[in-house]
Amino acid sequence: MEKINVTFEMIKEAESVLENIINHNELQFSQTFSNIANANIFIKPENLQKTGSYKIRGAYNKLRTLSKEEREKGVLTASAGNHAQGLALAAKMTGIQATVFMPKNATLAKIEATKSYGAKIVNIGDNFDETTQEALKFQKESGSLFISPFNDDYIIAGQGTIGLEILKENPNIKNIIVPIGGGGVIAGVSIAAKTINPNIKIFGVQAEGSPAMFNSFKAGKLTFVDKSETIADGINIKQPAQRTFDIIHKYVDDVTTVDEDEISQAVLYLLERCKLVVEPSGAVGVAALLSKKITVSGDTVILISGGNVDIKMLNNIIQKGLVKAGRYLKFITTISDLPGSLHKLLGSLYDLNASIININHDRLRTNLKIGYTQVEISLETKNINHNEYIVTELNKFGYEIQII
Repeated sequence: MEKINVTFEMIKEAESVLENIINHNELQFSQTFSNIANANIFIKPENLQKTGSYKIRGAYNKLRTLSKEEREKGVLTASAGNHAQGLALAAKMTGIQATVFMPKNATLAKIEATKSYGAKIVNIGDNFDETTQEALKFQKESGSLFISPFNDDYIIAGQGTIGLEILKENPNIKNIIVPIGGGGVIAGVSIAAKTINPNIKIFGVQAEGSPAMFNSFKAGKLTFVDKSETIADGINIKQPAQRTFDIIHKYVDDVTTVDEDEISQAVLYLLERCKLVVEPSGAVGVAALLSKKITVSGDTVILISGGNVDIKMLNNIIQKGLVKAGRYLKFITTISDLPGSLHKLLGSLYDLNASIININHDRLRTNLKIGYTQVEISLETKNINHNEYIVTELNKFGYEIQII
């Protein structure tokens, strides 16, 4: 185990440095999530932070420590998007040239935003870890300083200012739920919070498809994963750092995982109930609460770590969220090709209070009898019971329903 070098004093110093740099977003009480959890649930909306995530905190705190020689050589990093934007803006504010290596599948929104802050972009690698290796090769050639998204004491201290803000605003907080990728933010938050109140509980959440820190926490030692795949690209990390693991191992009370459907449902709930656009990695804490992977009592804060989500991806995520919540039904049925048959079916759906999202009408399938047509319909519904009611009633009306 490495010596833990990040101190509470470093986090307090970062708080002073960042005072006039960042947005100070107040906690938002959520009645919806409080009812679900039977506890007072507050949201810390760092999706409303500059660049759309908390990353500006650590990035600026790191860059202000650089020497004149380091500034002149420039900085570089590897990031799926949020650290990229945070570092790019911090570099612009401090007059430093930044080069950002981003995976080839990074969302267009994150790439364009990073460019807009003046950074040079290199798209390479199929995932964060491959991209990082390419960035480190470039670092040896260029002499630029590599700024890790999480494996750095000043980065961790900067992110830890979130913990100070939470407890300054509400000293009665009993639990804080934090997303985990590389572990930088939960490391900083846990040091800050546990120093102020050793009895506070810190819970970490990872995506089930990217469980490196979860596995490490449960094993009691740092472990890597060979495969890491999730819609939560901001926390998709195969190889976490010893530095952050040691802090998490010491200060964090538990770590859990959530699956893709649970994440999608959380994104949908945040959009509908809290009016917040949140990326999948930022929603994992809410996902853990909704799925009962974490149960709490007393005042609880869930960190929403980012809101940089591609619009096209958001549409797919919303659909998955509707399915998870039992509010989406897609089926195929066969009807007569006579005039008025489709109108009759749609009228039945109207009477059953179903909202039609999409209709595909196909009379040319080879397995159909002449005079019949196949209809594929997508519906937005109220809940699972409503889905079952619709299928039962359509069967009564003589329709054979194949759910897809």
